[in-house]
Amino acid sequence: MNNVKSAAALLFGALGLSAVTILPAQAGLPGQATDAEPTPDGVSVEVVTVNGSGCPAGTASASVSEDRTAFSVTYDDFLAFAGADANPTGFRKNCQLNLKVHVPQGYTYAVKGIRHRGFAGVESGATALLRTNYYFQGSPQNSVVSHTIRGRYLGNWVYDDDVAQDQLVYKPCGEERNLNINTELRVDTGTSDEAKISFVALDSQRGSARYDFAWKRCGA
Repeated sequence: MNNVKSAAALLFGALGLSAVTILPAQAGLPGQATDAEPTPDGVSVEVVTVNGSGCPAGTASASVSEDRTAFSVTYDDFLAFAGADANPTGFRKNCQLNLKVHVPQGYTYAVKGIRHRGFAGVESGATALLRTNYYFQGSPQNSVVSHTIRGRYLGNWVYDDDVAQDQLVYKPCGEERNLNINTELRVDTGTSDEAKISFVALDSQRGSARYDFAWKRCGA
């Protein structure tokens, strides 16, 4: 199946040099949130653990933007594929990240928006799924975003999901709780030609996912 991955990588490179097709964003969480507080200094993100078939060792990383308003996660080998002679386990890939977000004393944060970026080749009759859920360790509140690409589709895609102000989930002040992010890619061949491969991947060149911060002072 290395040939499948190579073909997908070549396709993405070609698309990057030509006009790209952007699927319209389908907001999984309604509304547009605004920061409750200015962005504090001294913010960093540390990847504590990485697990899953979509993120083999050394293929996932996280970094904070220069203005500290967001952090990005990049997956270097996150690709799901099905059809033809594809590996039977290749149709679903997932990655579970456990992140420690270091914030200045007296502040806390929530995720107010997510942008996912990738590319896909989905045959007529097939579908591809992107699904992400995120939550703070020990919290019963679990936020989920999900998008489906229906074939026939060939090109890049971008999805933006914004969280309404009254739906923001902040890390409890004074508690050390890491942020868990579980992302899944899945391909269903459906009624498509069984001799043809469908695939979906997260972009490893321009950043796979961006998570926007909402800041709040503890006790405010």
